[in-house]
Amino acid sequence: MTNNDDDSFKPKLGRIRSRGNAKAKSYLNRVLHQMSAAGESGFGLARASGFTGTRTGRGNDMLLRHRAGYRSGPASRRVVIKSRIVKLAGQRSGGLGAVRAHLRYIQRDGVSRANERGQLYDASGDDADGGAFLDRSEGDRHRFRFIVSPEDATELDELKPFVRDLMRTMESDLGTRLDWVAVDHFNTGHPHTHIVLRGRDDQGKDLVIARDYIAHGMRRRASELLTLELGPQTEQEIRLKLERQVEQDRFTDLDRQLVRQVEDGILDMRAGRETGDRQFQRSLQVGRLRVLERRGLADEIAPGRWRLSPDLEETLRRAGERGDIIKTMHRELKAARLNVGAADYAIFDPGDPRAPMITGRIIDRGLHDEFNDGHYIMVDAADGRVHYVALDPRQDMNDLPLGAVVEVRPGEIGPSRADRLIAEVAGRNGGIYSPDLHRAHDGEASDEYIKAHIRRLEALRRQNIVQRLADSSWEIPEDFEDRVAGLSEKRSRYAARALTLSYLSLDQQVAADGATWLDHQLVRGDPIELRGGRFGAEAGDAMRRRQEYLVEQGLAEWKDDGVRYRRNLLRLLRQRELVAVGDRLAEETGLSFVETHDGTRAEGVYRQSLRLASGKFAVLEKSKEFTLVPWRLVLERQQGKMISGVVRGTSVSFEFHRKKGIRIG
Repeated sequence: MTNNDDDSFKPKLGRIRSRGNAKAKSYLNRVLHQMSAAGESGFGLARASGFTGTRTGRGNDMLLRHRAGYRSGPASRRVVIKSRIVKLAGQRSGGLGAVRAHLRYIQRDGVSRANERGQLYDASGDDADGGAFLDRSEGDRHRFRFIVSPEDATELDELKPFVRDLMRTMESDLGTRLDWVAVDHFNTGHPHTHIVLRGRDDQGKDLVIARDYIAHGMRRRASELLTLELGPQTEQEIRLKLERQVEQDRFTDLDRQLVRQVEDGILDMRAGRETGDRQFQRSLQVGRLRVLERRGLADEIAPGRWRLSPDLEETLRRAGERGDIIKTMHRELKAARLNVGAADYAIFDPGDPRAPMITGRIIDRGLHDEFNDGHYIMVDAADGRVHYVALDPRQDMNDLPLGAVVEVRPGEIGPSRADRLIAEVAGRNGGIYSPDLHRAHDGEASDEYIKAHIRRLEALRRQNIVQRLADSSWEIPEDFEDRVAGLSEKRSRYAARALTLSYLSLDQQVAADGATWLDHQLVRGDPIELRGGRFGAEAGDAMRRRQEYLVEQGLAEWKDDGVRYRRNLLRLLRQRELVAVGDRLAEETGLSFVETHDGTRAEGVYRQSLRLASGKFAVLEKSKEFTLVPWRLVLERQQGKMISGVVRGTSVSFEFHRKKGIRIG
């Protein structure tokens, strides 16, 4: 065989997916990102192949078998089902801890038909063993949460038989036995059931359910069962339900019909030759449009021709939420026997830049979003009103007990300090962020500090804002900060944060050893203004009693111009409480208590936190001694680990130590 110049070549080998330079890699991944965006899912393959992933898993064959013969008409009973898949592996607080907390909450007091504690049940009995369910759930990768709400639930004698029928039908559709527990709730106007389903099949493998089945199959099966149980809806029932929607201050089925009928921005409602049901339907729609017109959400631009507001759905949904909130406040205040007039209700809006911070005590707490564990608190505030506050989902509810004095403020909206630092590192490296690039940018950054930024990027990746590359670096878009700000604005309604000022009630603070919220108010030059009854009046009375107590203790004295307090009163009170608590713990543990002073270094293994009158403190333990230092949220990930830090007044600058393991070298 002859060797021609055209056939001879010398390959120049390089590393697989060699990075080359940051800009080249950034360009490649931008191309892949655009390919992904061109399809419905995956790397541009969805449109060509029709694959979306929605049919992957159990239950898809049921949809294929029944799709042709299924008919859903107006006579079918409607069932609303909300679903959520919760990953358990790698959760910050531990997977089973989250399951346990959720089970405990759905069984809370006041949710049953008799206003008592919720009862856990399963397929075999009305008294399920939650502990055994948790034991079986050990090692599960994920779990499913469902909220099943039949529209006509009030017509059912019990929800349990219906739920069991639904779960048996699901077992048949999915081809496996299901391990689940449930609790029925009757504490709202719409009875519903919370179902927790293990993410394992009867063979011990991960249970994967097709997304199409979760989105459509379950609801279809539930509708069939409810229609079979109660019979098809009569014409009169359908008419009554639609008639009630005409005046409702929420987004209704009538509104959905109107939105679907809009063509080229215009809704044509001119009379035609409609008869019977169609004529009745049109009359209801016109009546609804008149109601929307009064709300400024619709405009009749010509006889029978309407233009709907682009904010129609959002405005009505917000109005519906507000109505639900007012009902919740009225119900809880009535249960607490608090006489609060309608003018004294307030809903805290963290998205309103004019919203002031509020200070008061927690009189109620619960879930405003039972599905996603979104909590709310009701605060009897110093301004004389009761405020409903939907909290940031990241808020630790363990630090917000009933009776605690709190300060509520809007959460951080816009890019955080971590976001800005990520953007700065990427801006200097061709749009790429990595731990090594971060260290090159800031040589003093600790591993834990960098890991916190990686966790932030993981959260933003799930929001499709950033992309993780094959070498564990990250591609940061040029408009990164703008996109983060947009995401933050969407969540601003639930971005309120509550800071605990005192874990003690007002009465408990009067004779407490530590530096209480009352003391802070007494010594500050501009104490909070107290108005109205309830908290305002009680806080004023508690401050007067606290003054008398401090005088008795020799920490204050009466003067002609009022009360004069000892110098450094807050520090003295805090130190006195820490010594008393330290001595008590020393007796219990047999270790020596060592006081910490401003500017000194504290070191030890973080064992636990303590809620004191002076605030929350961490116990740092050594082999023969321990100390108490101000607590910070970052410590909860370090329990049982060695930490150290420098005490600065009421705060500490912590450092975290790596464990030294055995190496073979």
